[in-house]
Amino acid sequence: MRGTRSGTTSAATRAAAARGDAGRRRRELSQNYLRGSEAARLFLRAVRLDPDQTCLEVGAGEGILTTRLAAMCRQVIAYEIDENLADRLRQHVQGHDNVKVVVGDFLSARPPSQAFQVVGNAPFSLTSPIIDWCLRPARMTSATLITQLEYARKRTGGFGRWSQLTVSSWPQVKWELRGRIPRTQFQPVPRVDAGILHLDRRAEPLISPPLMAAYRRMVQTGFSGVGGSVQASLRRTYPADRVAEACAAAGVERKTVVAFVSPDQWVQIFRSLDARA
Repeated sequence: MRGTRSGTTSAATRAAAARGDAGRRRRELSQNYLRGSEAARLFLRAVRLDPDQTCLEVGAGEGILTTRLAAMCRQVIAYEIDENLADRLRQHVQGHDNVKVVVGDFLSARPPSQAFQVVGNAPFSLTSPIIDWCLRPARMTSATLITQLEYARKRTGGFGRWSQLTVSSWPQVKWELRGRIPRTQFQPVPRVDAGILHLDRRAEPLISPPLMAAYRRMVQTGFSGVGGSVQASLRRTYPADRVAEACAAAGVERKTVVAFVSPDQWVQIFRSLDARA
């Protein structure tokens, strides 16, 4: 009897240790996984995939989204950096011939040679570099990611303010907040709710590609903060009278601070200031 109790205790200890290791890995990787099918459905209602395009999944975990994504498009490439989770992911997707599991860092991935889309539950600490990765390849048509709600709102004007990243990429990529997921829908439970952030590459850019470098330089000048207003900043590069006319045409008042100028207003200002636009 004593040996049986010892064996049982030893097994329980090993199981507890394994759970502790898994929890530690999740914390180290900032991993907060969706709890179940209802949370997955809540997210996927906001995802609109092109069935003919490859889907890259970020942070696939054990595959709660992967098999559902496989039913929505012709191929899924699921990235999972945790080898233990990747083993369970492979078991979960058995029978789905259109799913490829990649054990490794999504940020090191080479973009597909054809048009593709990105979906996933991004580790909160890696949201910014993942977004940067998504914006770089012109072949990326859309990205729908779970992020911290505050991050998603910041990038989509949810606080009445706009970030430089959003403004700089706006002529080519539309940013949209498509929903909210309560923090209780994740395991382990994060400190904040999550947002569903969607990036959609425009079929027709608002500014032609050859002029994008000039547009980004203008935006960078505007966000420099010199002078306390967007007009004061832009006057460092452009004639004051033209800046005043361009801002007035875009509905931007003289003392408006840069963060309160919407992306569409930036596009209109550029079109007024650059004769080529």
